[in-house]
Amino acid sequence: MTKIIKVECTPVSTPLKKPVIMPNTRITSIDSVVLKITTDDGTVGFSDSGDTSSWYRGELQESIIAMISNVIAPRILLGENPCNIEKIVAQMDLLVRDNNQAKATVDFALHDLKGKLLGVPVYELLGGRTVKAARQGWVLSAGKPEDVAAEAARAKETGFGLFKMKIGYGTLQDDIDMVHAVRDTVGADAYLTIDANGFWSYEKALHIIRKIDSCGLDLIEQPLAHWDIEGMARLRAQVRTPIYADESAQELHNLKEIIDRRAADGLFIKLQKAGGLVKSQRWLTLARLAGLPVHCGCMIGSGLEHSPAAHLWVANEWATQGLNESIGPLLIHGMMESKNIAPGTDIALNIPRFEGGLAYPNEGLGFGIELNEAFLVSNKTAGKEGRTVSL
Repeated sequence: MTKIIKVECTPVSTPLKKPVIMPNTRITSIDSVVLKITTDDGTVGFSDSGDTSSWYRGELQESIIAMISNVIAPRILLGENPCNIEKIVAQMDLLVRDNNQAKATVDFALHDLKGKLLGVPVYELLGGRTVKAARQGWVLSAGKPEDVAAEAARAKETGFGLFKMKIGYGTLQDDIDMVHAVRDTVGADAYLTIDANGFWSYEKALHIIRKIDSCGLDLIEQPLAHWDIEGMARLRAQVRTPIYADESAQELHNLKEIIDRRAADGLFIKLQKAGGLVKSQRWLTLARLAGLPVHCGCMIGSGLEHSPAAHLWVANEWATQGLNESIGPLLIHGMMESKNIAPGTDIALNIPRFEGGLAYPNEGLGFGIELNEAFLVSNKTAGKEGRTVSL
């Protein structure tokens, strides 16, 4: 039996070419954890946690490394058959409360490892390929209305199928003006959305949404705080624009409450939020049962961070019907297509292909990613140490 003999966590910091702006937040670089899981035959599976955030997931590099090194590796992983992913996920949920980003990072590396051991791409482990590529949405950082509109025009020309605006550059009126400017630019038929990341109060959300209802937005993502499911239901009854849940929709019991209270017209999933690929498939099944469409976001991350979503979004039939906004590598490098990203500047040596508003998972074994070891060395987070736990 193949067994896990070593688990390594490395803290990595990657600068962004262009800051991502949201309320009280200006992201100029991302801090993530690269995980390697090694078996006794020398096979290595790896993953990237994606951006860590005190306000979104509440997990940081230090907490992810500590949880994996102090609990998950010694008590669950070491000595275990890496192909028993369902068993490992169940044990993580039993021994570790919350910490879904840490759990997802482990789940991703195990899928990469299992694909390599079985000689197949990860999408084959997830049911096989349903479509060749995932349709992509472009995420617009908050900014001056004319600047955001110009970026939306470039994204439309590239071929993106959705344009999502972030809030928080200036005043509420600036946000309202931005929505109108982008709608005027991309046209009445374009798929247009806005993401409040839970920063609005009920009164603020009602005021703003009524001001932009005439723009015909296809959805508003997480207008209220993650815990305010009742408020989401009230708001949904008062406005024309569909309401989608992101931060509110984490565990299956959260989804059930949203469904029972009719608090959303659709859902956003981030694989780190759900806890990995195994738990994301359960999540998608519940969404499908309720008839709720699902779009896929990201934590902002490398080509390696993007890969689990890329493989899931071409495999799961319900997922393929929604757009995938997992464009972390493009946001990092300030490009709209992967061919324009300079070689050697990412955690992945071979970033998955983004072209014409579509994303293609890498072929090859596991995620099909080659790790950029030189980048891990040169971009190791200053002042923070990695951890290695061995059998």
